[in-house]
Amino acid sequence: MSSVSGNMKGFYRQKKNPNKSSKKPPIHAAATFGSDSAQPPALISPGGNPDLEDEYDESETMLREFDMNMAYGPCLGMTRLTRWERAQKLGLNPPQEIERLLKSGKVQTESLWNGRI
Repeated sequence: MSSVSGNMKGFYRQKKNPNKSSKKPPIHAAATFGSDSAQPPALISPGGNPDLEDEYDESETMLREFDMNMAYGPCLGMTRLTRWERAQKLGLNPPQEIERLLKSGKVQTESLWNGRI
């Protein structure tokens, strides 16, 4: 059986590089509030509009709010009009404006979540 002589610090001695600086280099390309640097090209769509802005009108905004409102039940696997009709049959009183928009045929019939989940 062998014996351990000395202490562990001596056995696992670390050597530090005197040429290496412990300071982190400055970040020159950081996009911060008030920064003069431009937005990175990855966030700009080919049309020139930032991807963070959706392009939809007031009627689509109302329909998206209807999709997000869980008071009318789940919206997966059905069209917006089917969901509206189901909510009406259940006595949940969905907005009549939503029905008019959906029956006009000028709006998207699929819910906000269609194809995303």
